[in-house]
Amino acid sequence: MPDLARRLVSEALGTAILVATVVGSGIMADRLTDDVALALLGNTIPTGAILVVLITILGPLSGAHFNPAVTMVFAIRREIEPNAAISYIFAQVIGGIAGTFLAHAMFELPIIQVSETVRSGSGQWIAEAVAAFGLLFTILAGRQFRPEAIPWLVGLYITAAYWFTVSTSFANPAVAVARAFSNTFAGIRPGDLPGFIAGEVMGALLAMILAGWLLAEPKAAAQPTSSKLKAAE
Repeated sequence: MPDLARRLVSEALGTAILVATVVGSGIMADRLTDDVALALLGNTIPTGAILVVLITILGPLSGAHFNPAVTMVFAIRREIEPNAAISYIFAQVIGGIAGTFLAHAMFELPIIQVSETVRSGSGQWIAEAVAAFGLLFTILAGRQFRPEAIPWLVGLYITAAYWFTVSTSFANPAVAVARAFSNTFAGIRPGDLPGFIAGEVMGALLAMILAGWLLAEPKAAAQPTSSKLKAAE
C-alpha cells in the first residue's frame, strides 16, 4: 500500500477533479442552454464519467473514497486507521474547495464566491439520505460481488441518482461544502449544508448496517449431537 502522504494527495486530487467537473460542467451547461433539464443532463453525464475515470486510476493508490461519508464507513468497519481517516476527510474537503476555485478560474469567474442557491426542506434532506445510502450500498455490495466493476457501478449510480433525487444527489459532504463556495448552477447556500450533511451521514450509516447484515456470510449450521457422536466413533 502507498504511504499516507501519497494516499492523501490521491484523495485531494481526486476530489478536486471531481468537484471541478461538477461545477465546471454546471457552468458550461448553464451558458449553453436555458433549458434546465438539458443543463442538468449536461451536468450529469460528465460527473458520472469522471467518477469512472478517477476510481479506476486512483483506486489502487488510496481506495478512491473522495467522500467523507465513504471514509467514515470504512473507518467504522476498521478498514482504515482512525488517524488516516481524519486525514482523508481533511484532504477531501480541501481538495473539493480547490476544485471549485479551479472551475471558476477556467471560466474566468470570481474565484471566491458564496452560493445563494436555496436547497432546503425535508424532501432535499431525505433525498440526500437516499442518495448516500444507495452510493454506500453500491460500493459495499460491489466490493463483495464485482470489485472490478466498482468504477462503473459508482459512475452509473450517481448518473441515475442525479435524476431520481430532488437534491440531484450530492451524496458527499466534501462536495456539498465545496459547492457552497460556488454561486453557479451547481451551488448550495451555506446555511443549507447542515441538513445535507446530516442526511448524507445518516444514509451512509444505514447502508453500512444493512449491508453488514444482508451481505454477511451465512454461518455454518451446527451439527446434531447424534452426528457428532458418530463422527467421534
